[in-house]
Amino acid sequence: MNNVNFFTLLTIFVPIIGSFTVPVISFFSKRLSTYWACTIAFFTALSPFFLIPYVISGVQFVFGKHLYGGINWTLSVDALSVFVSIVSSLISAFIVLYSLHYIKETDNQTEYYFMVLLFIGSMMGLVYSANLIFLYVFWEIAAICSWRLIGFYRVREFVIKADKAFLMTFLGAVLMLIGFLQIYHTTHTFDITKMKGTGIPISAFLLILAGMLSKSATFPLHSWLPDAGVAPSTVTALLHAAVLVKIGVYVAARLFCDTFVLPHISYPLIAIIAVFSSLIAAGAAAVDYDMKRILAYSTISQIGYIFIGFAVMNPLGFAGATFYILAHGFSKAGLFLCAGIIEHNTHTKDIRKLGGLIKTMPLTAVAFLMCAFATIGLPPFSGFFAKFMVIMGAVKAGETGLAALALFIALLTMFYLFRMFHAIFLGNPNHEANLPVVVKERTPLMVSTVIAFSFFALLTGVFVRYPMKIVHSATYGMLHINTITKTKFTGVAER
Repeated sequence: MNNVNFFTLLTIFVPIIGSFTVPVISFFSKRLSTYWACTIAFFTALSPFFLIPYVISGVQFVFGKHLYGGINWTLSVDALSVFVSIVSSLISAFIVLYSLHYIKETDNQTEYYFMVLLFIGSMMGLVYSANLIFLYVFWEIAAICSWRLIGFYRVREFVIKADKAFLMTFLGAVLMLIGFLQIYHTTHTFDITKMKGTGIPISAFLLILAGMLSKSATFPLHSWLPDAGVAPSTVTALLHAAVLVKIGVYVAARLFCDTFVLPHISYPLIAIIAVFSSLIAAGAAAVDYDMKRILAYSTISQIGYIFIGFAVMNPLGFAGATFYILAHGFSKAGLFLCAGIIEHNTHTKDIRKLGGLIKTMPLTAVAFLMCAFATIGLPPFSGFFAKFMVIMGAVKAGETGLAALALFIALLTMFYLFRMFHAIFLGNPNHEANLPVVVKERTPLMVSTVIAFSFFALLTGVFVRYPMKIVHSATYGMLHINTITKTKFTGVAER
């Protein structure tokens, strides 16, 4: 077994197998099991870093084992899969670290860490899978984990919202599977690496797109994500920043940009849906008063940027969309975990009941503001470079209207995040809100984690050339090797 195979298998199976060891260790010591889960999460995050030297030049490694019929255990390791696995596993590891204090007083901790690690493992398995059936299997494992985690508190209202999230994403997954079967009927294989350059009918494209939109919470299949705010803040951070909604955009890049030749209407359709979804979500975020719902609508809006970057189908747009997976992941994880600290200390999510917290929670306020800057796209934060490349990619494609709308969405993002910051941290405290007598910045581990995310968002912008090396390798592998060219949205994509 060579090093690429070894570290890839470690990245996938350490969290999956590790998740099943958590209940065993918890039987002897619950406290030890939480630290064990954290160790597994960080070991998982470390493993894909060893793959960078092998894929930085744009080389793709494919290996696996024949199982039965057209179903093979095939893994594909390239710059895109390594980049997404690093981002997702690293963010997840710090969220697990934050969880050590956030949920230490709650019940069902063993199930929580079991599901979180299995959640991370399913993402790693999906990222490296080069077989449509295994991609679907890991997709559904992630859905089951998210269902249990969203309903973690087991309140009836919360469980109903968890059921809604599962049913909506499951419906999309079934439609996607039907699209996969339609492609198999034509190609007689589920192996993605053998389908490069294969044209697919519009019906298969629409079925697969429905699955992606449901998982990435994009209009019109978006309503489950704001409702998922009933989950612990660590879970919402996982859903929004690290794992769940990133699955949809990753599969879009893998299948629509790297593998299949789509009908000519496909790319403009993706762009229209992305812009419409971003505008609706930004408008909803601008009028809501629930912290976590505002951030959820923000996620829906920002995911639109990634889809826009993929839809323009040129290297600049694709690189911006890929880099925004990292930029949005760090900033949105920080924002949700800041919201968790606020809710943990004030026992409310309603921004109308807050105010003046910068005096008693200055570190959280600074971390929140830095993550907001990154989400908005202000220099020198990483979000600036990502959004700039997406917008310029649209301009380069001749879509100045699309670029203008993307810029307008960024302005809306600035409005609702500054509105949220002002309501929570500035102004006068609401003395009628029945908040705790003294609201202080407690739990140093939680505060340190959000500070870390805020600095990740800053440093990946200041030293942008380092993460962009692997992004450029992914872009070369996706767009140059497959020589995809594209005319204006009224034209046809060719290979």
